Amino acid sequence: MESDASTSPRRRSTSCYSDSGDSSCSEPFSECGSDDLSFTPAAAAGIHRLLLSCAAEASEDAISSLVAELELPSQSLDSLRRAAMELRLLAKHNPDNRVRIAAAGGVRPLVKLLSHGDPLLQEHGVTALLNLSICDDNKAMIVEAGAIRPLVHALKSAASPAARENAACALLRLSQLDGAAAAAIGRAGAIPLLVSLLETGGARGKKDAATALYALCSGARENRQRAVEAGAVRPLLDLMSDPESGMVDKAAYVLHSLVGSGEGRAAAVEEGGIPVLVEMVEVGSSRQKEIATLSLLQICEDNAVYRTMVAREGAIPPLVALSQSSSARPKLKTKAESLIEMLRQPRSPSLRARPTAVVAAE
Repeated sequence: MESDASTSPRRRSTSCYSDSGDSSCSEPFSECGSDDLSFTPAAAAGIHRLLLSCAAEASEDAISSLVAELELPSQSLDSLRRAAMELRLLAKHNPDNRVRIAAAGGVRPLVKLLSHGDPLLQEHGVTALLNLSICDDNKAMIVEAGAIRPLVHALKSAASPAARENAACALLRLSQLDGAAAAAIGRAGAIPLLVSLLETGGARGKKDAATALYALCSGARENRQRAVEAGAVRPLLDLMSDPESGMVDKAAYVLHSLVGSGEGRAAAVEEGGIPVLVEMVEVGSSRQKEIATLSLLQICEDNAVYRTMVAREGAIPPLVALSQSSSARPKLKTKAESLIEMLRQPRSPSLRARPTAVVAAE
């Protein structure tokens, strides 16, 4: 079997996959994109006051005043924009301010801004909530205020790309609250939108989408099926195959979460994932070799057809090299050895007996 596996029609790449300098086996996800606020000419007149306010710790009275401005029905659009922007900046730069804004009742009026018709005001509301969600104690309050569906709506239809990306980040942070929150975000329709962002977004949007998908699929099993049904596997494999994307590690980890389900394994095979994973075992970084090996183990488990496909793709030689590598972690070597043993015996006794049973039935 091993000699057969060493020949493969797949064209080998000579470049090593790498989208970070870290070759460790830790997860490649850092926090999502930050609140990058660029001042427009209309906001330039108040820039000095805004910078001073966001750099300092605000008093409870000052924060309460800003929250009250958001709740006044007769407030002008410019006043609403200014109050929302100040709360956004206060929450961005000072951890204590995040606690004070939530304690002052700022969460619910900010959630209401997510449905406002003004694009700039919507962006301030989305991003203020993103900044508030950095504080773990605020996450439950944001969810209880009904933020999930408006954030999903902003992810889908906000006029500002920054608002859409920050909505993805906010949903990511809320998904970290617990499995119930992750499931609720999935039920609200976030996953197809994140898959779309993964396909068509800019560099930051793709990274935020991958990070959010990983959190959602890890936090709630039902989200894995949603991601597969939304077509996540194809763009993930495309990103894994393109070292220039800067997304190889992130995409590989999201795919690994998806192949934990039968639907995910089937989609990965149908979309041509086996050659991509085998090549990653051969030429990837240490972290990529590990996650690819774990994904192949999941794909091969309990499926003789998939084992045969992986062996014929030429997986055994790089797995042997990995199992004998002095730099590989002992746990990774064990996983590689388990996969090698599995691939050398790709046909189970039950499958060998199946043709006889068919003949007898006929």
